[in-house]
Amino acid sequence: MQKLKYFIACLLMLSVIAVRAQGSKHTFELADSAFMLDGKPFQMISGEMHYPRIPREAWRARMKMAKAMGLNTVGTYVFWNVHEPQKGKFDFSGNNDVAEFVKIAKEEGLWVILRPSPYICAEWEFGGYPYWLQNEKGLIVRSKEPHYLQEYATYIKEIGKRLAPLQVNHGGNILMVQIENEYGSYGSDKEYLAINQKLFKEAGFDGLLYTCDPPADLVKGHLPGLLPAVNSLDNPAKVKQIIRENHDGKGPFYIAEWYPAWFDWWGTTHHTVPAAQYTGRLDSVLGAGISINMYMFHGGTTRSFMNGANFKDNTPYEPQISSYDYDAPLDEAGNATAKYYAFRDVIKKHLPAGQTLPEVPAKKPAISIPDIKLTSSSAILSNLPAPKNSLDALTFEDLHQPYGFVLYRTKIQGGKTGTLRLAGLRDYAVVMINGKRVGMLDRRLNQDSLSLTLPKGPITLDILVENLGRINFGKYLLQNKKGLTGEVSFAGRKVQHWSMYGLPFDNVNTIKYAASAPNKNQPVILKGKFDLKTIGDTYLDMQNWGKGVVWVNGHNLGRYWKVGPQQTVYVPAEWLKKKDNDIEVLELLNPHKTISAISTPILDKLQ
Repeated sequence: MQKLKYFIACLLMLSVIAVRAQGSKHTFELADSAFMLDGKPFQMISGEMHYPRIPREAWRARMKMAKAMGLNTVGTYVFWNVHEPQKGKFDFSGNNDVAEFVKIAKEEGLWVILRPSPYICAEWEFGGYPYWLQNEKGLIVRSKEPHYLQEYATYIKEIGKRLAPLQVNHGGNILMVQIENEYGSYGSDKEYLAINQKLFKEAGFDGLLYTCDPPADLVKGHLPGLLPAVNSLDNPAKVKQIIRENHDGKGPFYIAEWYPAWFDWWGTTHHTVPAAQYTGRLDSVLGAGISINMYMFHGGTTRSFMNGANFKDNTPYEPQISSYDYDAPLDEAGNATAKYYAFRDVIKKHLPAGQTLPEVPAKKPAISIPDIKLTSSSAILSNLPAPKNSLDALTFEDLHQPYGFVLYRTKIQGGKTGTLRLAGLRDYAVVMINGKRVGMLDRRLNQDSLSLTLPKGPITLDILVENLGRINFGKYLLQNKKGLTGEVSFAGRKVQHWSMYGLPFDNVNTIKYAASAPNKNQPVILKGKFDLKTIGDTYLDMQNWGKGVVWVNGHNLGRYWKVGPQQTVYVPAEWLKKKDNDIEVLELLNPHKTISAISTPILDKLQ
């Protein structure tokens, strides 16, 4: 009898748990003019922020800032090349734990708009595609080509395993899921879009799916039957008109990307837009009951080598900077800007009756570090791995190397003057003769040739090539290989017999240093240590340096380049400690023995 009672009690407990779990589920549906959350009209006031661009340790703090500005939702892309860096090898750890990002949002009272399209654009390397897709014979991204669809399906199923259970109809906080991304700006194949929808459903995304496109391309990029969201447009009447025209005369109405500012690329002016130009527009959009996603609410930083680039016919190649500050309401370090407070005041006017906003969290402390000594150095040419040899120069993709640098080395006969030509240079080259730098070539400036006078005898020619970021938008997605992608010639004769040294710099712990002055004639890595009395955000001042990459405590903080407009490198407080901080600097052009950090960023200085 006791066993029977125990068994019945267990069944009752399980029933209660099941009922509670079922009760935690929500409904999110489309009405003719509004989104309906649990049967009641719901206006999304959303802001975009990307988990790889924010230290994991700071995700929750950024969410609190979103809530305090009046957002009820956050949007994020999902980044294929972050999660499957090499074919079949998936990574959802650390800063890649997108499921945890979504769960933290729920804990902070925020809904999520998820954008896991294999193509994201996002000013991100290759538009989010993993580099290795280019090694798959015949594969064509954003197409019905079978091999692409096979890799796509494998990826989206892995994403679905982790994120589909977090949809609102399963008790989670993901309201909607976007298929593809601004496809109308690229193509118009409705059958391809339908395949996207099918793959998403097979991956478990069984809630609301939608598409988004700029107004001029919405007809091409919209899949009938799904909600068409519009990007960039913020005239309420026009937003409603274009969505109704493509959705059986109905809403609801959603601006999937509303731009309060813009991004930057190397060598051009920092983009800023005063809040006053947008507060009236925001007021009118919210007043019209239209849902909105600010792109970006908080940009953060594009660390490692993950920035993308723009390139069109008859325009320069434009690699984006590491700072993704974006002149957004929340700055690169996560602090409220004047734009934040201006938008907050607008949002307050449109809150449901009786609802108030949390207090804005205090500004994060920032520190300066006047003098960090770089006591060790390592010349790149003295720290090379085993080479791969080939008659002709191989691309990064041929070498199965995603990012970073490759050193190309060969021997040529000296005693002559001629032009060194690197056809198809992708993207920046430091040229050295017998270990001494003799010039640089920059794809941004359409440079691929250098006049050289060689000393007599056998000459060692070294060409250090940097991948500055694969194109993330447009037709040139299909022409995105890196390194020396064409013929190399000197004085009109083809140069062959190359040794290639991969330098991905994905693990700086293996670098061997010496306590010696840096060699200013060739690229060098420098290392130092520093202690702190107090911990805070800081910005490495790189104005007097040349070009390179910085690591602090093993974290790749991104690129710097004297051309600007970015002159500082953001160091998050979350990645600092009071004792024994390590700093490593890869400098291509102008090394120094000390480095300093300041308490405010410099993002608007061209040199």
